[in-house]
Amino acid sequence: MTDATAADLPASGGRPNKSILVEDALTRRRNRSEKRFMLYGLGAITISLLVLFIMLFTIFRDGTSAFFQASLSFPVTLDAEQLDEDGNRDPAEMASVTTIGYGNLLRASLVDYLAAEGISTDEIEEGNVGSLISRDGPAQLRDRVLADPDLIGQTVDVKIFATSRLDGYLKGRVTMETALLDSNVSPEQLQLADRLSEAGILTTAFNLQFLTAADASDQRPEAAGLGVAIIGSAYMMLLVLIMALPIGVAASIYLEEFAPKNWITDVIEVNISNLAAVPSIVYGILGLALFINFAGLPQSSTLVGALVLTLMTLPTIIIATRASLRAVPPSIRDAALGVGASKMQTVFHHVLPLAMPGILTGTILGLATALGETAPLLLIGMVAFVGDYPASPLDGGFLDPATALPVQVYAWASRSDPAFIERSSGAIIVLLGFLLVMNAVAIVLRRRFERRW
Repeated sequence: MTDATAADLPASGGRPNKSILVEDALTRRRNRSEKRFMLYGLGAITISLLVLFIMLFTIFRDGTSAFFQASLSFPVTLDAEQLDEDGNRDPAEMASVTTIGYGNLLRASLVDYLAAEGISTDEIEEGNVGSLISRDGPAQLRDRVLADPDLIGQTVDVKIFATSRLDGYLKGRVTMETALLDSNVSPEQLQLADRLSEAGILTTAFNLQFLTAADASDQRPEAAGLGVAIIGSAYMMLLVLIMALPIGVAASIYLEEFAPKNWITDVIEVNISNLAAVPSIVYGILGLALFINFAGLPQSSTLVGALVLTLMTLPTIIIATRASLRAVPPSIRDAALGVGASKMQTVFHHVLPLAMPGILTGTILGLATALGETAPLLLIGMVAFVGDYPASPLDGGFLDPATALPVQVYAWASRSDPAFIERSSGAIIVLLGFLLVMNAVAIVLRRRFERRW
């Protein structure tokens, strides 16, 4: 054999024997193919990371400013003759003074304060000076006075939101050139804004109200917040977890451990796999017909939203749970049955605890997917304007109208004011934060309870 190899004689198959250290044409072609495949993979990963980076950069560039808001700070004298004519400090009678009266008071106080500070407003009409104040300002001042009637007659310092145009000017979204084409702001008002900034009257600070306040009308984008959407999303995720986890785990245990292997279970398994790929808007149509039109549940409620998302999440939980149960080694079942445990004891005392990390991970990832769904919630009316917070769950808050974070993003992005576009990007950042937290919890649970065989 050694002599034949050294002499490069043909082998039994008719091909010459060569050293594996010497590349022939076939080997070189195979190596080039492997290098091309590796480059294709690296290129795909690079493009994916680049697109992800561009997307995140765009979102954070446009949305970070939504967490900050421009405000005007100045003293206001709460005239008793305007706000409490009878002088009895009765909140019920004081409530007869509408936001129009408080708005006039704010505008007059701002003009007087600017005159006292020596800030020129000669080129601007008094009404245009007052229009720098957000339309949400009078309502804030009214609520403050009604909550504490003793403020009547005093001079108090107020910090009121500036209009979205003034806020946009400080953030670079509004310029002198765009102001010439905008009926809601003028270059003279922007010049006054520069003087107010120099005097410390107009400042920008972190806006906690963006995370806590309810949505606002098209005329008050600076006052719009995510409070109702965050509560609505939290309610829905809680209900989805309560409904989907027991049903999904129970169905998975039966199909994987107890169900007979026949054509009926085969059909059920195929349909579960297919349901996981059904477009989410189909679940929205089903929820509209079944829960609202047939069952008569209230539209826009978190209960209906949770029921729709439960239907959509169940196939994902069932598939993940079955995979986790199947991953438990058969020796665990054999050992339990061998010492006399029943089938049910084997499953619930030995198999299910070992599969729990995978079940929890799949459930949380399913909830994270449901949290970002928009289409099914649009069909059940959760895109409607909701200005009030839902009640607590013990007070029937699951039936109150609410909205969700992805729906709020859609609603703001569809409005014409650029300030809402900024806020929709900010809401996406909050939504991404929720998803990152849920994925982090899934990773921690998997690492914490993971078992290796």
